[in-house]
Amino acid sequence: MREAMAAPAVPHAVTQAVPFALPANPRILVVKVSSLGDVVHNMPLIHDLRARWPGAQIDWVVEEGYVDLVRLLPDVARVIPFALRRWRKRFWQPAIWHEIGEVRDALRAQRYDAVVESQGLLKTAVVARVAARAASAPIVGLGNRTQGSGYEPAARLLYTAPVRVPRQAHSVRRSRLLGAALTGMAPAEPPRFFGESARSLHVDDPLWAQLPARYAACFHATAGAKKKWQLANWHALGQRLRADGLAMLLPWGNEAERRAAQEIAAGVPGAQVLPRFSVMQGFGLINRAEVVIGVDTGLVHIAAALCRPTVEIYTATWRWKTEGYWSDRIANVGDDGVVPTVDEVWQAACRVRGAGA
Repeated sequence: MREAMAAPAVPHAVTQAVPFALPANPRILVVKVSSLGDVVHNMPLIHDLRARWPGAQIDWVVEEGYVDLVRLLPDVARVIPFALRRWRKRFWQPAIWHEIGEVRDALRAQRYDAVVESQGLLKTAVVARVAARAASAPIVGLGNRTQGSGYEPAARLLYTAPVRVPRQAHSVRRSRLLGAALTGMAPAEPPRFFGESARSLHVDDPLWAQLPARYAACFHATAGAKKKWQLANWHALGQRLRADGLAMLLPWGNEAERRAAQEIAAGVPGAQVLPRFSVMQGFGLINRAEVVIGVDTGLVHIAAALCRPTVEIYTATWRWKTEGYWSDRIANVGDDGVVPTVDEVWQAACRVRGAGA
């Protein structure tokens, strides 16, 4: 189990004075559309920009499903929904082209003094390029691929200020290095994510009215089969949680995940398969949990960003890419090709529950 990691030094070139002459209160557009975990890990960039320019107007282009999530950041003035996933399915319909036109108009409604495109894809680089900009406004984007990323080199051609980052750069740090290239300031640690309202969001949602007083929220589901933790492990962990007085609560997002949750619950007396809930309702579940335990997936990264007692289980992805390093209430176990044992996960859960008590 790795302890909270110290933030690495920002490369010298990034911390030097930069040639971007932005106004005292600039308008800045941030483009980061998906996925859930990546959107969460992009949030510290917003705080970095605000720290440099307290009077800045910061707008964010994001997938429509994450609009409410981004609205939890009081420093974001305007959230521009992007719906390429849905548009692709019905691109021939006039209503879709009308929506695309509305997004284009929103991007051109005012001139931005800078654009930060932290996704590194051609589609998002095009969005950045479509936005109206002041004559000298830079488009800052990734100048190179990081290990295991979906970076598309053609995107670099659409940036006016590509920034090279370390090949092994944590998702949070990668976005913050782009911001540092714009601000000329080394990012402050620890990173900040949500606004204060997120810490009590949906805690009183009727959906959670009948939850046990003490429980562990166990996020077992993930789109990648290799990222899952074995059924027998969940059964053994659930038995330990029960012996310690914690109910095991099992979320799911689709029918296959619901069946998997039922399989886990069948081997753990008192375990509950939860009703389906939205990402936003998930805040209530996370904020009321005594501990959150789960695989490398978006809602677990939300729990870590909230600095809730969280155990992140890695089995088939590099831990250095997304692990929570900013709080001693977060433990990261396993790694790519290194499946953690039940003992390791249990010990991590005990540690984070005690941290900050």
